[in-house]
Amino acid sequence: MHVFLGITGASGAPYAARLLEALAAADCEIGICASRAGIEVLATELFADPALPRDETLARLLEHASGAARVYDPEDWSAPYASGSAKVDAYVICPCSMGTVGTIASGAMSNLVHRAASVALKEERRLVLMPRETPLSAIHLRNMLTLREAGATILFLAPGFYHGAETVENLVDFVVARALDLLGLEHALARRWGQS
Repeated sequence: MHVFLGITGASGAPYAARLLEALAAADCEIGICASRAGIEVLATELFADPALPRDETLARLLEHASGAARVYDPEDWSAPYASGSAKVDAYVICPCSMGTVGTIASGAMSNLVHRAASVALKEERRLVLMPRETPLSAIHLRNMLTLREAGATILFLAPGFYHGAETVENLVDFVVARALDLLGLEHALARRWGQS
């Protein structure tokens, strides 16, 4: 499976890192694009250094991917994800900022993450947006409804607790498992409802 992973400036970098690791373990071809704010969030939440340079941040993130991912610059309009003619199976934005949600919902495109999501919608491909913002304004809710009506799936970075999580990593895995389910990928990250 060929997957685009967009990373934007919302809290939730551990979800992005774990998702990347899980996609690599599933032998996916992965294209990654992180916005400027996404890099800052990755550097802060994963590496405790908001001043970490972009290249160093991405190099450390890619340690989770076992060489299965390629990084694209947000301004790379020649990337395969900028065109519907490229064969891409699914698009995920994790974490997805409300600014990104609003931009995509409006049809605007100022970087490759926005363009890739627009391509996913127009080509009727799987698009999973993973926001974390809370509380939500009426504007946020309207934008998400617009995207849902256009075909996107909204998967909040909000773990359940019924699976008996004992660590933060278990909570992260719960949400990543839901993302993998939406992509149709097999996994054993979290116990399913009804399993003992």
